[in-house]
Amino acid sequence: MQSRTGLTVRTFTPGSPSGKPPVLLVHGFGSDGGRDWVDTGIAAALADAGRTVLVPDLRGHGQSPAPAGAAEAGADAQARDLVTVLDESGAGEFDVVGYSLGARLAWELPAAAPGRVRRAVLGGLSPAEPFEAVDVAALHRAVADGTPPADPFTGAIAGMVGAHGERAAGLALCVEGLRGTPFAPGSWDGATPPVLVVGEQDMMTRGIERVAGLVDGAELITVPGDHLQVLAGEEFRRTVLEVLAR
Repeated sequence: MQSRTGLTVRTFTPGSPSGKPPVLLVHGFGSDGGRDWVDTGIAAALADAGRTVLVPDLRGHGQSPAPAGAAEAGADAQARDLVTVLDESGAGEFDVVGYSLGARLAWELPAAAPGRVRRAVLGGLSPAEPFEAVDVAALHRAVADGTPPADPFTGAIAGMVGAHGERAAGLALCVEGLRGTPFAPGSWDGATPPVLVVGEQDMMTRGIERVAGLVDGAELITVPGDHLQVLAGEEFRRTVLEVLAR
């Protein structure tokens, strides 16, 4: 299905509905809904548990179009896209699971959709904005003509983005948009506190205790693996199913 936002959305419908609200699954940067949620079996496991599951590709990712400019790729704009996907599905209250960038965007949803977020599992969440140190002009030059950025961190991001070929320019706009709306976690207005899941070897989530401490009742669960391994791990999948069954 294609949303009026332009986002491509996969929908999984349960054979025996549980009566619980739909689940929105939000993927990470440079990935897509298929790789993060379909290939890992998480979408199917939730559908088998009786849940309707919505799996969008974010702007510039998967089968969705690139943003027209950085403003369309800011965290607030992407959160609005996700709310539109939910609205079009007919969802009122919903649960959300996000990983990495998806977790960062999921943090915005209680404010973007007041009174509608029931439970949230946020995996691989960085406590700071990973793209804040990127030299955006140098990143765009690197993508456009291969000019190597002088800054090593920007060079690393340019290499990651450039590996996506024709999608690289759109991903660079995503970096610019996210850099302009840096993650600054404050209050959480979901119906229940979020559950944060991090990998034992995940350097990107160091300091996540500070974020968990901002929300009374937030759970912090550590599972085996690094940033890339956690999502495909059995313990993460089991945690998602257990938390959303509450």
